[in-house]
Amino acid sequence: MVQPSPLVGAAPADGEAETRLLLRFAAPRDPALIAKWISYQVFNTERQDWRRGVEAAWRYREREQHLDVPYDHTEGTYPLGRWLSDQRRTFRAGQMTGERAAELETLGIVWDTADAGFAENLAAARAYYAKHGTLAAPRQATAMDKPVGQWLTNIRRPGGLGKDPVRAQRRAAALAAIDPDWNPGTLGWTVDWQRQYAGLRALLAGGARLANVVPGVTWHGEDIGRWTATQRRDFGRLNEEQQRRLAELGAGRTGAHGGRHDQSGLHVRAGRGSLPQGRPGP
Repeated sequence: MVQPSPLVGAAPADGEAETRLLLRFAAPRDPALIAKWISYQVFNTERQDWRRGVEAAWRYREREQHLDVPYDHTEGTYPLGRWLSDQRRTFRAGQMTGERAAELETLGIVWDTADAGFAENLAAARAYYAKHGTLAAPRQATAMDKPVGQWLTNIRRPGGLGKDPVRAQRRAAALAAIDPDWNPGTLGWTVDWQRQYAGLRALLAGGARLANVVPGVTWHGEDIGRWTATQRRDFGRLNEEQQRRLAELGAGRTGAHGGRHDQSGLHVRAGRGSLPQGRPGP
């Protein structure tokens, strides 16, 4: 009696079907058929890795609704970010089949490496916005271990979104989807003004009363109280859109007695005896 050979290949994980083959090498077999079995079922680890990569990409896309995967991301224990990078390299070299390329495109892969880099920075910008409520980041700001502040500074410059107008428009739309005011220079004011305006807006949205937003009240290290006092004092120097935005927050022009007197009054009402050094009492 001819005994079969041992099972060949890695054992399946719990819940997975048995795919290993049991060959009787002593029995007559078509050599071409044996070669096909070995290629596709036993020794073709590349094909198995492809399926694992696609499945990991599908799970990530279903959860995140995109395939902008950081290079070092692992989906479970599978190195999905590195695998996608390898697929881009294979695609650029012209070594990928059309069937595989189509499958990845259906999942939403980003082929262009420049777009991939933009997507990584965009993810960092999204994380910064989630914490600060604005993309008016200072130049030294970081998020997800990326210099997001410097990156935003760079892309706000003329041509910073790339020379291709279609790509630049697509990138601007992606940024605007996070923060419509991501590029305040086009609106007529500075990044610093936009960031502190966003701070005031966040404080008020969080339940603070404008009368309590006085010098010394901060938001992520910015003295929003001092900034608000300055805006109310110099309200007439702001452009119409700045005035409109501040007025919507109730921080429009101060009363007839003038900005300095009004701001002192606000501060006393907020907390008697807490006037800043150097400012006279009422």
